Amino acid sequence: MINIVNDLEYLSEIISMSIKNYFSNEHCQIFKFINEERKFSIGSVKELSDIPEEEKLVLLLTLSPHIKPNFFDTIIQKHMPQGGDFPEFGGVKGTNQRGMLPTGETVQFILAGDNVDKRLEVQKYFSREHKFHKLGILSLEKLKEGEPAMSGRIVMSPEWIEYLLTGVMPGISFSQDFPANLLKTKMEWDDLIINPQTKDLLNDIKDWLAQREKIYSDEVLSPKISQGYRALFFGPPGTGKTLTASLLGKEFNKPVYRIDLSMVVSKYIGETEKNLGKVFDKAMNKDWILFFDEADALFAKRTGVQSSHDKYANQEVSYLLQRVEEFTGLLILASNFKSNIDEAFVRRFNSIILFPKPDARERLQIWQNCIPSRLRLSGDVLLESISGKYDLTGAMIVNIIHYAAIKTFALSKNEISNQIIMEGIRKELQKEEKSMY
Repeated sequence: MINIVNDLEYLSEIISMSIKNYFSNEHCQIFKFINEERKFSIGSVKELSDIPEEEKLVLLLTLSPHIKPNFFDTIIQKHMPQGGDFPEFGGVKGTNQRGMLPTGETVQFILAGDNVDKRLEVQKYFSREHKFHKLGILSLEKLKEGEPAMSGRIVMSPEWIEYLLTGVMPGISFSQDFPANLLKTKMEWDDLIINPQTKDLLNDIKDWLAQREKIYSDEVLSPKISQGYRALFFGPPGTGKTLTASLLGKEFNKPVYRIDLSMVVSKYIGETEKNLGKVFDKAMNKDWILFFDEADALFAKRTGVQSSHDKYANQEVSYLLQRVEEFTGLLILASNFKSNIDEAFVRRFNSIILFPKPDARERLQIWQNCIPSRLRLSGDVLLESISGKYDLTGAMIVNIIHYAAIKTFALSKNEISNQIIMEGIRKELQKEEKSMY
């Protein structure tokens, strides 16, 4: 955990030195001073340990109003007791915040003064190539066209604010900017009954998750490959696609976010790209697993250009391809049918994995694994016969046992009867408009 009190005291000294230099026309090299004096404790955060002290200063400048609302005003007042305008320092007032909020110009003033070369160097801190952007830590507020970019307020992500102040990186909450839910499961891999071929292909993903750091640190291989991993899960509903994504996250301690495509896909031109861009911007370099369920809605095949609508739909796919290739984590698309996915995406998948309906042997294992610990089956329940006769998915079997358990408990019994099992099967098949016979 950082010593924020000491860091802000040191930051205050540096700002005062910059203001003093400005009013006395002195040219003390702040860059040199910062690197020769004591270090900011914010460098103890593992993700920030390798950045220079002046970049740690940028983070503390951005963080300071979240701790001391009048931080900048107090320092400036010491040097300008009569008040007055100080545009060189930059800074803006917020909507609710009455104190000053730092802008890119504030950083330029403190670190570079009127040194043009140094001011240009400071601008690089806010480029897309900088670590601040790649880790999603901070950015400059977008301004109206024509206004200087560095006059934009420095915005730090809420997650990083909490992380720097508490030492705990929070999860992302569902919102318009990030329409996704965190997937979690209490189940284990033994609860996922799938065929050996599917299990073998899943091991490829596990190997990538376990060995990715060695792969991307290899001087020969790393420049030749993209950093992310893309997988397509396809097969009927209820065959374990979502559970598999959850289990991968659980095993490798990575959050899994299921994207709500109903809030991403829009009938309005350009809105789908905009919504998806927000998702990928939030997830960028976070080492998350992104799970697009029913991905046909977003990654469907392109059409021939017969109208302006087709033209823009195809542009959406092109934009998706770009963002998918840029994502450095594990990206999973789930669909009922592989044929529904555009070939341009299919070519870019590292793994394409079929989740078929379980066969009779696998169905029997699922039935056996689902019997509640407080109940037993009555003698007239023949699971082997039921498994062979009824072509059910794992999710359907779980639903049937759930129904049977409720009914059995409601009858104050401790045995699940064959009659209740059959009733559960009938109800489950009715959902798909199927008959038991």
